[in-house]
Amino acid sequence: MKIESRLAQIGSQNDPQTGAVSFPIYHSTAFRHPRLGQSTGFDYSRSKSPTRAVLEEAAADLESGDAGFATSSGMAALQIIFALFNQGDHLLVSLDLYGGTYRLLEQVMSRFGVTATYLDTNDLDELESHRKPNTKAVLIETPTNPLMMITDIAKTAAWAKKNGLLTIVDNTLLTPFFQRPIELGADIVIHSASKYLGGHNDLLAGLIVTKGEKLSADVAFLHNSIGAVLGPQDSWLLMRGMKTLALRMERHQESATRIAEWLHGHPAVEAVYYPALPDHPGHDIQSAQSSGNTGIFSFRMKDARTIEPILRHIKLIAFAESLGGSESLMTYPAVQTHADIPEEIRKAVGVDDRLLRFSVGLEHADDLLEDLKQAIEAAEREINR
Repeated sequence: MKIESRLAQIGSQNDPQTGAVSFPIYHSTAFRHPRLGQSTGFDYSRSKSPTRAVLEEAAADLESGDAGFATSSGMAALQIIFALFNQGDHLLVSLDLYGGTYRLLEQVMSRFGVTATYLDTNDLDELESHRKPNTKAVLIETPTNPLMMITDIAKTAAWAKKNGLLTIVDNTLLTPFFQRPIELGADIVIHSASKYLGGHNDLLAGLIVTKGEKLSADVAFLHNSIGAVLGPQDSWLLMRGMKTLALRMERHQESATRIAEWLHGHPAVEAVYYPALPDHPGHDIQSAQSSGNTGIFSFRMKDARTIEPILRHIKLIAFAESLGGSESLMTYPAVQTHADIPEEIRKAVGVDDRLLRFSVGLEHADDLLEDLKQAIEAAEREINR
């Protein structure tokens, strides 16, 4: 069955007793045992709940994994995965990394003796040169946030497997509609489901999908033990959002490509970072391993003085954090999403004071272009007075 149909049918055939097309929300924390030593399969909602179970089965199916786990946020998903590792373990991690992931590694996991090296995960020579006897996994963002760096998942996963390492891929920006890392050799896929999967800027959630019986059992133990699980109401909201994922991703991609192309030729813009552009580094890799592109991109203005007035003058586009929702959002990574990364590291990667990130929503592209155009023109008038 095509992925569009599987998305639209999430939960629609999972309640044979009533025939409910929209799977019910089970708010119950506890479930009766038929008798001593017997269970309905549900005992306590932290371990398993009916609504969350349908969501988790759908996530595993969509990502071609063996098990899915719904968590209270994307960061909770990462915390559960990092709990797989022991004191003294070392990770190889994508260089252009989301600031929250960097914060969790450097300010939390480091206290427990887990260390990380940040590098280009598409460069096998660099990976090999930084691999240590205690290295246990490679954590990949592709595309990265916010500079859209691309990693060849199959190539890096094959290298990791040869060296006995896990491959973990953050698939938030492309979703299983456009990219399925497990089919390319990854062991674990994670999502901030608050973004495109939920799709409406109204939900906080994370997802983990695993491949392999033992790994799935290990993550299930940690999911239950740590307890950062998704509640039934949010599980239902996430399933509802995912039903329209195919339509939304196609619209996000279409509008983002059009706007990125316009900015690419704008005289006030120095660079645009979007994998759909033919001159983007990694464009060919992205085209080979994915069936489409995300709805966010970043662009660097030539003059840092234009940043503040652009953010002040946008009207339809909201100056706000997050991405992947119906409403378009513009973010200033240096002071928002990546503020916890030290300035010298941010600037070395390219997250400087001239970079803006644009999450293109579901508004008409003409209206978004008009808003962006008037904001840039207003900013240029101000700095040229």
